[in-house]
Amino acid sequence: MASTKENKTISNFKSALIGGGARPNLFEVELTTLPAGLSWDADIFRYMCKAASMPASTIANIDVPFRGRIFKVAGDRTIEPWTVTIINDENFRIRNAMEQWVDLIAKLDNNLGATDPSAYMTNAKVFQLGRGSTPNSQTNAGDANAVLKEYEFIDIFPTSVSAIDLSYDSSDTIEEFTVDFQVQSYSFAGAGGPNG
Repeated sequence: MASTKENKTISNFKSALIGGGARPNLFEVELTTLPAGLSWDADIFRYMCKAASMPASTIANIDVPFRGRIFKVAGDRTIEPWTVTIINDENFRIRNAMEQWVDLIAKLDNNLGATDPSAYMTNAKVFQLGRGSTPNSQTNAGDANAVLKEYEFIDIFPTSVSAIDLSYDSSDTIEEFTVDFQVQSYSFAGAGGPNG
């Protein structure tokens, strides 16, 4: 019996690749506010955040033995830590804010800190941008880049601010560091619809 599948051609691939494919370098991270009392410049952060990611989550499996076989059922869902890479400028604005945020949670000298989660948690967003205007665009008509998908990270807080390596051998480079955030939950909108 002859196969009814059509031959795949470059033209088929071209029509399947919507918008020419999403680009990993077209993104923006929005961290509007930090916990009360911490100095923050959200506009500078939009420029200095040079790398981020869309959220990763895992559903563990539970192995149930049955007569020499293993039956797998879905377990609990966990959300992986979210990591951002930040360019360091000579004012250390973002670095200082992240160090103060960690210090708010657990002080270096006595390990005391905020105990109310609402006092040290906040939200952040990642926008996957397109190269032009699309029907899914959530931006204003005059904007150059359409928002293809938006993730909101809910109740995040930093658990690690990485070292900045210093060396005489490092020339023609700009300092950068990473921050790992714990994430309670996330929501998304665009490119397939919203969820809660």
